Amino acid sequence: MSLIQKICLSFPGTTESPHFHKTSFRVKKKIFATVDTEKLDLVVKLSIVDQSVFADMLPGVVYPVPGRWGTKGWTCAQYSKLDEEALRDLLKTAYKEVAPSKLSDQIGN
Repeated sequence: MSLIQKICLSFPGTTESPHFHKTSFRVKKKIFATVDTEKLDLVVKLSIVDQSVFADMLPGVVYPVPGRWGTKGWTCAQYSKLDEEALRDLLKTAYKEVAPSKLSDQIGN
């Protein structure tokens, strides 16, 4: 099991399923992260504010998805360049963006 799988599946109600040529992680059928293991690419759903914060903290490693999807909070991350703490923070933030509060409250801040 990859570190991304381990982190995502530790969040309450998370399921893993295919999404085109990627693997997606979902809560209540809503995608909060996709991973492409061939390209070492992770895409997460963040608020615009969180997207900006992560992109500023990790320039060139975390950045908005090009085009319209990026303006909706979809964010790319080169996960091979993230340490475990940054990866966990990014995935947790994405999960909390999508999960209902009843579930997201279970994992704290």
